[in-house]
Amino acid sequence: MSASMLLLIVLALAAIGFVLGRARALSSAGGDSRFLHSLPSYYGYNVALWTLAPAVGALLVWLVVQPLVIERSASGLIPEDSYAGPGELSLIMSDVRRVADGLDAAVATGVMSAEEAGAVEADATDIRDRLATVGVALGSEVSGATLAAAQRYRSLNATGTLARNVVVILLALTGFAWAYLRTDRDYRARNTVEKGTLILLIGAASVAILTTLGIVLSLIFNTIEFFRLYPASEFFFGLTWSPSFGGGSELGILPLLWGTLYISFIALAVAVPIGLFAAIYLSEYASPRMRGIIKPALEVLAGIPTIVYGLFALLTVGPLLVNVFGAGGVLGVDWMGGATAVMTAGLVMGIMLIPFVSSLSDDIINAVPQSMRDGSLGLGATKSETIKQVVFPAALPGIVGAILLAASRAIGETMIVVLGAGAAARLSMNPFEAMTTVTAKIVSQLTGDADFASPEALVAFALGMTLFVITLALNVFALWIVRKYREQYE
Repeated sequence: MSASMLLLIVLALAAIGFVLGRARALSSAGGDSRFLHSLPSYYGYNVALWTLAPAVGALLVWLVVQPLVIERSASGLIPEDSYAGPGELSLIMSDVRRVADGLDAAVATGVMSAEEAGAVEADATDIRDRLATVGVALGSEVSGATLAAAQRYRSLNATGTLARNVVVILLALTGFAWAYLRTDRDYRARNTVEKGTLILLIGAASVAILTTLGIVLSLIFNTIEFFRLYPASEFFFGLTWSPSFGGGSELGILPLLWGTLYISFIALAVAVPIGLFAAIYLSEYASPRMRGIIKPALEVLAGIPTIVYGLFALLTVGPLLVNVFGAGGVLGVDWMGGATAVMTAGLVMGIMLIPFVSSLSDDIINAVPQSMRDGSLGLGATKSETIKQVVFPAALPGIVGAILLAASRAIGETMIVVLGAGAAARLSMNPFEAMTTVTAKIVSQLTGDADFASPEALVAFALGMTLFVITLALNVFALWIVRKYREQYE
């Protein structure tokens, strides 16, 4: 039985528990809900909650723990001299899982019997031929150790799945019976349900925190592993980025960091003025009809996929800039040799960021109390003076947040950079040259069959950790600016 089918069974039991629990509570009160401590629905929710919570909790834990335990047990059958490191072991275990799935498929389709699939002395070549008939493609020959590990994997998976189904259903039935038998007119069902709801809300609020913690820990552990293989001084202060999976790599981050900051600076130089001016016009000057046209049109930009922006940069903006700044162009200069350049990616990324700045800034400016505007105008200030000296300072924290959001988006953008800026890692002040960013190189280092035991693959996590630290520093700096210059009003 699959996990989804098991979950449907538990949900069905919870639905039955709701109906029966509600009916039992009304029956204990003689059919008059006025004699119940809580509303009738609370008694139904109580039974449903006790049916769902233990069973679903056990199911989630089982789904996480079972694969880890089975994989560890099966990998113990792989001889240590058959792989050089964790990367090769991971590839072997991928074949183990494919063979195990193929054995299940072969048994299900009648290609082999269950006894043949689990036979200890089974011929590996014969097994491979039979798996090919059910469409299982393997990257290497099926060795005896791989076959034995696959058989153990399959056996433990079947046993674990059966035990999971039994435990989850037993927990659901136990919770159902316990809550149902306690249901009577005096039971404080509302208190139990509200406490359960509170726990659910706390769990939902904890998801973001736990997810962030998991991301940070994964980055930290893999970054530490990278620095065990590659000197940190060369990574942070190296001026050359030249990875080579055959060895002899130079993995200096400075060219990538320079490209990231350079493109982001150009993007913000485009997005921040245009976005702020658009927000001021929409909130302070535009008529309701004009606002109803311009604001949705701006927000449409935020819904365009970044790959479309990348194509726009590559096919439209890049050639246009070449026609202006390239050899034989309008200006008669030879500054730009190709369509991919920092300026191409920066301009298109700035266009992409305009909605983030304008929409958020518009909402923040509109949140400034109208009484502040009226007071300024009443004292004789002009509309522009009111905006500059009253509205803008009051909206500064939100505007800083909008600019920070735009900066974070610019630093983390990938597709526009890949298509519009090129892939050259260089240190140059010329905005018409091709460069690349940290995010683009994270993608390139993890593309293909990367061996995660090599520094050339692990460097992607070090790059990600660097971006995380930079973004965190931006947040801290923005928070300091907001607290220092914020004006509070009652």
